[in-house]
Amino acid sequence: MINTKFKILVVRLSSLGDVLLTTPIVRLLKKKFSNAEISFLVKKEFADVYKFNPNISDIIEFSKSNIEHIASEISANKYDLIIDLQNNFYSRRITRSSNAEIKRFIKPTLQKLLLVHFKIDLLKNSKSIVERYAEVANVQLDDQGLDFFLPEDRNQPNNKNIGICPGAKHYTKRWLQEYFIQLGNELSSKGFSISIYGGTADKEICKELENNIAGARNYQNENDLFATASNMKFCSLIITNDSGLMHLASALKIPIVAIFGSTIKSFGFTPFGVKNIIVENNSLNCRPCSHIGRNNCPKKHFKCMKDITPQLVLGHLQNFMKSL
Repeated sequence: MINTKFKILVVRLSSLGDVLLTTPIVRLLKKKFSNAEISFLVKKEFADVYKFNPNISDIIEFSKSNIEHIASEISANKYDLIIDLQNNFYSRRITRSSNAEIKRFIKPTLQKLLLVHFKIDLLKNSKSIVERYAEVANVQLDDQGLDFFLPEDRNQPNNKNIGICPGAKHYTKRWLQEYFIQLGNELSSKGFSISIYGGTADKEICKELENNIAGARNYQNENDLFATASNMKFCSLIITNDSGLMHLASALKIPIVAIFGSTIKSFGFTPFGVKNIIVENNSLNCRPCSHIGRNNCPKKHFKCMKDITPQLVLGHLQNFMKSL
C-alpha cells in the first residue's frame, strides 16, 4: 500500500525556551492537517519538550557530528512540507536536499542590531515570536498557549507555594542572588512556602537560596525537565528571570513574575499565553545591550538588575496576586 499521508517536518534545534515556543505551531498544524505525520528536528538536550506530545509522530535528534546522516534521512523521508523555525547554517544544510516545500522563519537580524547598538526600536510594536512563527506556518493561533505534556499529571497548585527560578544562561539576565534571598525571606515571613528550580548550571545558586531562605525546598536537578515540571506544578506563581524555565512555567499555565535585565519585551520572547507581569528598569538608555544576554555588564554598573530591588518586586508581586 502506498503511504499517502501528508508529512511535515518542523525544525527548531535550540534552546529550551525557543523549542517550547514552537509547541502552539505544532498543535495547530496537527489541527489543520489532522491526518498528517509531523516530525520535529531538535537537539537531543531539548528533545524532552516533545517526548510525550501527542501531536508529534517522530523526534529526530540533531547533532553537529551527524549532519550528513540526518540530511540523508530527511531527504529519504520525502516530506511534503518543512517549516524551518531555526533558519541557520545547520538547518539549511540539513534540508537543502529535500524536495519538500520549505518555509523558513526570517529573523529580524537588522532590527535587533539597530535596537542593541543604536537604540532604534523598530520592533516596539512587533508581534511575539509565537505569532511570527504562526505566520511562517500559515496557522491561526488559538488561546491555548504553550504545551508541555507529562507522563502523569496529578499535581494541583498550592496557593501558598511560590516557585523561584534564579538561573539564566547569561549573567546579564540573572537577577542578583542576594535579591532573590531577600525576596524569598520576605515571602516566607508572610506564610508562603518557597520552592527553588534550576538545571545543572544553576546548582550553586539554587543551593545558596536553599541555605539562606527560611524553609525553602530545593528542586534543582541535572536538567530533568519532567521532574522540574512535575514539582513546579505545585506552585501558584513563579518568580523567574528571562530564561527557559520561564517558558516552561508558561507551558504549565502558572502565573509568572518575570524580571528582565539586559533584554527587553520588544524581542518577542515574553511569557506567552499565561497571566504575567514583567518587572524591568525602563529608565536606562543602555538597554538592551544584547538580544540574548551577556557575560558582564558593558557599562560596569549593572543597573538594569541592581536597581530592581526586592521591595520593588514584592510590591509588583502583591498587586499581581490580587488580580489572579
